[in-house]
Amino acid sequence: MWSPPATISLFLLLLLLGQTPPCRPQSLGTKKLRLVGPGSRPEEGRLEVLHQGQWGTVCDDDFALQEATVACRQLGFESALTWAHSAKYGQGEGPIWLDNVRCMGTENSLDQCASNGWGVSDCSHSEDVGVVCHPQRQRGYFSERVSNALGPQGQRLEEVRLKPILASAKRHSPVTEGAVEVRYEGHWRQVCDQSWTMNNSRVVCGMLGFPSQVPVNSLYYRKIWNLKMKDPKSRLKGLTSKNSFWIHRVDCLGTEPHLANCQVQVAPRRGKLQPACPGGMHAVVSCVAGPRFRSPKVKPWRKESRAEELKVRLRSGAQVGEGRVEVLVNRQWGTVCDHRWNLISASVLCRQLGFGSAREALFGAQLGQGLGPIHLSEVHCRGYEQTLSDCLALEGSQNGCQHENDAAVRCNIPDMGFQNQVRLAGGRSAEEGVVEVQVEVNGVLRWGTVCSDHWGLTEAMVACRQLGLGFANFAIKDTWYWQGTPEAREVVMSGVRCSGTELALQQCQKHGPVHCSHGTGRFSAGVSCTNSAPDLVMNAQLVQETAYLEDRPLSLLYCAHEENCLSQSADHMDWPYGHRRLLRFSSQIYNLGRADFRPKTGRHSWIWHQCHRHYHSIEVFTHYDLLTLNGSKVAEGHKASFCLEDTNCPTGLQRRYACANFGEQGVTVGCWDTYRHDIDCQWVDITDVGPGDYIFQVVVNPTNEVAESDFSNNMMRCRCKYDGQRVWLHNCHTGDSYRANAELSLEQEQRLRNNLI
Repeated sequence: MWSPPATISLFLLLLLLGQTPPCRPQSLGTKKLRLVGPGSRPEEGRLEVLHQGQWGTVCDDDFALQEATVACRQLGFESALTWAHSAKYGQGEGPIWLDNVRCMGTENSLDQCASNGWGVSDCSHSEDVGVVCHPQRQRGYFSERVSNALGPQGQRLEEVRLKPILASAKRHSPVTEGAVEVRYEGHWRQVCDQSWTMNNSRVVCGMLGFPSQVPVNSLYYRKIWNLKMKDPKSRLKGLTSKNSFWIHRVDCLGTEPHLANCQVQVAPRRGKLQPACPGGMHAVVSCVAGPRFRSPKVKPWRKESRAEELKVRLRSGAQVGEGRVEVLVNRQWGTVCDHRWNLISASVLCRQLGFGSAREALFGAQLGQGLGPIHLSEVHCRGYEQTLSDCLALEGSQNGCQHENDAAVRCNIPDMGFQNQVRLAGGRSAEEGVVEVQVEVNGVLRWGTVCSDHWGLTEAMVACRQLGLGFANFAIKDTWYWQGTPEAREVVMSGVRCSGTELALQQCQKHGPVHCSHGTGRFSAGVSCTNSAPDLVMNAQLVQETAYLEDRPLSLLYCAHEENCLSQSADHMDWPYGHRRLLRFSSQIYNLGRADFRPKTGRHSWIWHQCHRHYHSIEVFTHYDLLTLNGSKVAEGHKASFCLEDTNCPTGLQRRYACANFGEQGVTVGCWDTYRHDIDCQWVDITDVGPGDYIFQVVVNPTNEVAESDFSNNMMRCRCKYDGQRVWLHNCHTGDSYRANAELSLEQEQRLRNNLI
């Protein structure tokens, strides 16, 4: 019969007596762990623990699978596969915090296990333990952030910036070249250039939002440095003699998402007895901005492959540089599974898109679920790949991934200064108010308002993104109830028209001389912003499967005629004799966003339709059109929101909206609203259409009346063949499912919807 070891028996006895076992840390579950080492896989490495503001290692004495399991669970993984002894992942530095760790396997964190106590060890770093965790994340473990691996505030390398030295660099926005400065213990320090490498530059540039780096003219900067050191009026010589001015040494692999993940030596090993940067100068870095952040005058450092650029995109992000990851495979867009998704792979993606390194890799469809195929799973990048397609990966269908596992990312982006050129005033909260912008008027920077002529949801989206507040909830044209800043009441921007991809209102088209038909005051533009928004997508497959023709007698179409659901030629028929030929189909509209889809107006504004005896909460909810192959419209229909409700929801999700008894209308996140083929107006009247090949098009929320996180997937198109008696729909897909270009401007989409081709 097996008997428990004496240590475990003593542990259980003390628990029964209500006493704390000896040699056990008192703060339960509060310590941070991390895995470090030469490998790039997030689930394995040398085990380190943060205690008293300093990272240290764990000795391999008594360490086994149950201790590794506790550590892996604390790190957010499902379990441990194995552990590694004798510093397999390299020898660490600093203290050996834990030795003879003994866990029962049920603890929530490693510091709840028994041990010799903090810092009590007879080990050397040649005995540092490593662990290998199962790559599957725990449910509820939502992301891998840069900050997860850093120490407490004030005791780490917190921020990095470039201090421009040359006059040309000072005029440049964003700043791409200058001396590296690091914030450490609340103070800015410069980094010694001795042993500085391009790998270090790559990490710094990535943190600042730049995808790549180029060498600098070191001889020229050394000449400037020497001149300053000889200048008697310069304080530089006195400052550089102090070790507190310097970060002594940085050594990066180039794949790290943050400088603090590199080997950093703040001061020489001998401390104050040895100068921190003898004979050296500050490290200088030159970064290359991505296409979206590059001045039109600046030419790219290397020729970029347009074809590669277009094979990845981000969707449904509230800010620039964030969103659900989608890749183009076999001309079809699909998502990436979050299994093994980490900061290194996410950084490859971010750089490919023209951003810097990743600051957060998100799991569990936190930025919305996609539709269509899941192309990739278990993506494994080493960090130097040019594109995500260069990394090792499995097909998404190989390990049972669902769209609830869709991966997302938040990338570092350059500081363009745009956020300081816009503000909101007078609102009830920080997310709403009159839009005030800073522009140059006669050579002087001035704050003022924006004329509300042509102000719409697209312009409001750009304003909210510029403010860092996410999506626009409402674009407001009449703001008399909000008092703006008294000195900024004059209109300084008018005729604003945005495509939707701009980083700031100042980049949108606008009038030269300001001209506002309403003048100043109550008609200044305003916004209401939100961090989450709905996203409606039509089920293209259902439309394709349910389409058919019906010759419907006019005697059954009085209500539909009253609601303008028939072609104009129906007005001239001999009612109630005759019939109309209808192309009927079912439509199922999913809400894949992160907020419920609600009508713009409240119930007091809904319109009662006596004939069908229901309320319309949105007067035009969808457009149904039949187009020739060159885009000319030959038949049309429109669908008011017959009843905006949760027809079906996935298991475990409660239906919240129903139209019965004048109920609340809307579509809950994750649910769908179905309009069956046999209800009125669920058709296109093709009575006057001759046989031929056509395009069948459906547009949801066609006037962008309600804000969404992504309008590019609101259009669905099918190829349609009609022989005069039968109809076939095929190749049905949402508007952005097969498109090669990553971004089609909202203006271009509007032209397509209105057939202005």
